[in-house]
Amino acid sequence: MPLPAGFMLKAYSVPAVLVGPRGDAVVPAHPSRRLAATFFVSLDGVVESPEKWSFPFWNDEIQKFKLDETFATDTLLLGRVTYEGFAAAWPERKDPDGFADRFNSIPKYVVSSTLKKLEWNNSHLIRGDVAREVAKLKQQPGQDIVIHGSPGLIRSLLPHDLIDEYRLLVYPLVLGKGKRLFDESSAANLKLAESAAFDTGVVKLIYRPADKAPDTARISTSLPRQARRPGQK
Repeated sequence: MPLPAGFMLKAYSVPAVLVGPRGDAVVPAHPSRRLAATFFVSLDGVVESPEKWSFPFWNDEIQKFKLDETFATDTLLLGRVTYEGFAAAWPERKDPDGFADRFNSIPKYVVSSTLKKLEWNNSHLIRGDVAREVAKLKQQPGQDIVIHGSPGLIRSLLPHDLIDEYRLLVYPLVLGKGKRLFDESSAANLKLAESAAFDTGVVKLIYRPADKAPDTARISTSLPRQARRPGQK
């Protein structure tokens, strides 16, 4: 893609930066990939088994958000429990929008010390130094890396400042019990980057680490699609 008029690339001992007409560095020319965590979450912080409580609130707005997110993603990062649930459900699914095909085809990286065999297509195992392996993934070319579910994995990555974005769909429910996204050991300083209230009472909240500058190099795309639940025929 050609650079804007008056802009040029300069190489230093650090990664190349995009330099404006006045010599000011604008954004890294080759930024690391964005690692995002995406969740359906209740008002009291429960993220466990959203398939049991989120579907009554599904509408066009949530459909569009999840489709856009999926087609801006080319790698999934999952904990063992989430991976096993997805691997049991997704391979047989089809939908007119291509959501299932996309989900099934892109690489899946699974963090587990117990899994030995990965049945789902294009799955890869991460063992040992998880933070180091995730950091290496972020340096590879590509689109977003997205963590679905997997709150334990999220909490293990928090101290390493590897997560660039938290995408929360907050549901108007108090569930009282179930696994929560964060626990007493979690700590993070975040800033609200985007919010929207949907017609069914769900609120979209997107947070980024407070010490990270906005990522002006990325472009979000919006594809008009009819509302269907993922996997619905």
